[in-house]
Amino acid sequence: MPNASFEQYSGTPLGWFYKGKYFTNVMKYWSSPTNASPDAFGPKINVPSQWAEKGFGEQRAQEGQSMAGITVYGCKEGKPHCREYVQIRLTEPLVPQQKYSLTFWVSHLPRSLQINNLGAAFTNTKVNEMTDMALEIEPVVYESQIINATYWKKLQFEFKAIDAFEFLILGNFHTDEETKTRTFVKEPLNFAYYYLDNIHLVKQQPIIDVPIASDDLCCIEIEPGKVFRLKHIYFDTDKAELLPRSFVELNKLVARLKEKPYLNIEILGHTDNQGDDQYNNLLSLKRAKAVVEYLHQKGIAPTRTGYKGYGASKPIASNKSVEGRSLNRRVEFVLTDKSDMQ
Repeated sequence: MPNASFEQYSGTPLGWFYKGKYFTNVMKYWSSPTNASPDAFGPKINVPSQWAEKGFGEQRAQEGQSMAGITVYGCKEGKPHCREYVQIRLTEPLVPQQKYSLTFWVSHLPRSLQINNLGAAFTNTKVNEMTDMALEIEPVVYESQIINATYWKKLQFEFKAIDAFEFLILGNFHTDEETKTRTFVKEPLNFAYYYLDNIHLVKQQPIIDVPIASDDLCCIEIEPGKVFRLKHIYFDTDKAELLPRSFVELNKLVARLKEKPYLNIEILGHTDNQGDDQYNNLLSLKRAKAVVEYLHQKGIAPTRTGYKGYGASKPIASNKSVEGRSLNRRVEFVLTDKSDMQ
């Protein structure tokens, strides 16, 4: 689970969050799957006075200095954005039929309502819905009892994966009518709010062996001069920083390069045709460079590597369809005998 405790930021938080895209842009690797915005709490984030008066930000993180917060109840006469969620791409997809343990810590905003139904859903694709209401997704696990977490409480769930899901979403996937509430204060807020921290997802014994595809990078013959596409290389939209899900494939490439120290490698970046040529050329170059820098970090000598960016000039599919543009946004590599580079 990358950035499990919300300690890493993509940028400096400048204030409070009112749209999902703000949280997505600031919290590294995490995103809001809806237009409603989760909140980030940390040393450099100032809570506006009208919310600080309600107790927001008084809680300390369960681990480290940062945490996230979400509204999980109150769609009727409650707080705007009555359902907020946090979403992340897993470092590797779930293995069907594998048993997992999911744990995360929650803490309740004292003046808000206490509820049950906090839980997790998994999806194959990244969710991005223009809504601030409950997501219509079936949770895999959720807490059926009202969660009284005055300080921090550890929620732990065990489940068996039914598909090779790529994304995890945390929140309340039930309606207000389906959710129980409770309060011990005289004048409670008319919504429920919980902090989240320290999230982990681990396999449980027995560990299922995953069949290796015949075209997997660890198995194919990678002879010099032939162009190969790297699978499962991910970047955020319009960005050149590798997402952690990419590391599985890149580690395979590192292993193959260490098997063949007599070969050099050139990384080739490509985009679709959305945007102008100059921008696409630069973006593809930066993404190819990011892959090369990862190889250097893993012990591949800089003298063995090179990179190029082709922008949208070498499509392998039609840019008229979503599927075609997805295929054209790719990273490839070609191996070259060292003697040919001299």
